[in-house]
Formats: sequence, structure tokens, C-alpha cells
Amino acid sequence: MPLKEKIESGEHIVLGEFETPKGADFSRLLKNANQVKGRLDALVIPEMANSVMKASSLGGCVFLQMNGFETVFQVCCRDRNRLALQGDVLAAAALGIPNIMAVSGEDIRYGDHPQAKAVYDLDLIQLVETIQKLQRGRDMAGIELSSAPEFFIGSTINAGAVGSGLDTEIENLQKMIEAGVEFVVTTPVFDLHQFQQFIKRIDTSQVAVIPTVLLLKSVGMARYIDRNIKNISIPSEMIRGIQKAPDRLKHCIQIAGELINQLKDMGMAGVMISTVGWEDKLPQVLNAANL
Repeated sequence: MPLKEKIESGEHIVLGEFETPKGADFSRLLKNANQVKGRLDALVIPEMANSVMKASSLGGCVFLQMNGFETVFQVCCRDRNRLALQGDVLAAAALGIPNIMAVSGEDIRYGDHPQAKAVYDLDLIQLVETIQKLQRGRDMAGIELSSAPEFFIGSTINAGAVGSGLDTEIENLQKMIEAGVEFVVTTPVFDLHQFQQFIKRIDTSQVAVIPTVLLLKSVGMARYIDRNIKNISIPSEMIRGIQKAPDRLKHCIQIAGELINQLKDMGMAGVMISTVGWEDKLPQVLNAANL
């Protein structure tokens, strides 16, 4: 059953984030995907996450689709103008990719090509509206297409925003829903109390909310995220637990498994598991969550 039908039927779904390589050899990508074949509902392929140059999301999606995996294609405002964005969307549809996820893209100054010029010809709302317009059979210039693409459309939302920032996130989410977004993937969630306050602001009957569970790799990574990454809070007892654990990696995997189950118990549409390049650890995370 396709991802769209699973979500619409109320089935709890599990996505896995798979980064493409910084190179032209996709064999490791396929090896890691095959290790969890049948255990994930779709594979999300980031478009140069953290502004680090890698093989494109479109290329990764096509490769994995050819090998029997359902994928989610990320299309990013940061790197392409409206011509290239529309061209990629049409190509993705022609190549059989069923799901698309509009993202803004992280600040290019913090990636590995800080001299690159960010594009942002379209903002996130405009990009979603453009995808919807293409689905209605016309491009941004109003010219009729020979055939229209069809996608299950998603985007992202900052689950850790507070105050006026949260108000802005909710306003933008409503605009995205009106523009055709059917699911949103959140920023990484660690503090469930904070996440509960966030989810109270959202009408989940209008949009499927899929929180991200990020696999921590060390106590240093946990502390860095908590201190330096805006709008992501990691409870101090979680950090202390990692520090005291005799096997810290095993403990981090257990944390991820517990978060997955707790978020499922909260009634979320699903989860996305992000391992930040440690896709080979995904089977262990799924085992910890009994998935």
C-alpha cells in the first residue's frame, strides 16, 4: 500500500532518512536500504542536508525506486530557481516518484561550500503552491502542460518554536495546508512535554504530523544540540543517562526506540527516523522500538 493510502487510512507509518553519498557510488546506500527493506514505509532522501554537497535527492530517489523502495523526494528552495524547480518536479513525476517534500534548506554559509550563492527564487509557500499548480496542469507562467504530475505533498515544521516564532509556524502551516500540503515532518523531538504543547496548536485532522526521532551518537552530540541548535531541547536527565551508560551507543539506540513508541502512543501519524549518516544502525533502532 502506498504511503499516501497508509496515512489516509490511519495506519501508523515509519519513515527512514537516507543520505546520498558525497560521490558517485550508490552501493552503500542500497546496502543500508536493503537491511531494512519491508520495515519502513518509505525512504526520505534529503536534498543536501546541512548545505553539504552530495548527490541529489532526485538521483537518490530514482536509484532506490528502481530497486523496489518507495521514496520521498525533497525539493529545496535554497539551490534552484523556479525553472529548475519545476523541471525537477516534472522529472520526478515522470520517473515514478510518488511523494514530494518541499523544504527551505539550511543556511548555505554553514555548509561545505560557503561561497555558493543561495537562490530562494521561491519561498516555501510559493514552492508548495507551484507544485499544486503543476498538478492542475499548468506551469508558473500559466502555460498548459502536456500531462500533469501527481504527488503526495509534504513539508516541514519547526516543532520547537516558542512564543511569536510558534505563532508564525502555525500560520505558515495553515497556508501550506491551504496550498495542498498533506503531511509535515517536524524538527527532531526529544522533549515530549514541549512537543505536547506544540501539538495542541495543530488540527491533526487537517494534516498528518510526523515527528523526527534523531539518533544521538554521543553525549557530546547531545550537549552540542541542546546548547547550540535553536529550538531543539534535550532534557538534562537524557544527557546524564547517556553519560552514565556503560555502552553509550546502545543507550542512544534505546532512547530512540523509546521515543518512537512514546510518540506513537501520543497518536502521531508516524515517525521519521534520522541517523545522520548512520543508516547501518537503523535495524537496531527498529528492533529497540519493536518495529
